[in-house]
Amino acid sequence: MALQMKKLSEAANLRVFTDAGDFFGEIEEALLSKNKIESWKVRATRESFLSKALAGAKGVIVPHLHVKAIGDIMIVSRNAAPSYSEEEGK
Repeated sequence: MALQMKKLSEAANLRVFTDAGDFFGEIEEALLSKNKIESWKVRATRESFLSKALAGAKGVIVPHLHVKAIGDIMIVSRNAAPSYSEEEGK
């Protein structure tokens, strides 16, 4: 299996999901350090896990080490998400 390369510009607006299957948000931008991706700015969108967990927040910064896969979507570790329960959201 060959490693597939993507252009960084292709990641803009990519939908992000947790490894538990929750819709997390959308990629706003990548934050670089010394020509390497350090972290990702994820925008909280309507009906996303972030908009429920962080009422009023615009998004979060996810360290790249929490990214599990990037393809048609991005999958991040559930540990990257702020703690939230359905009880808190009501």
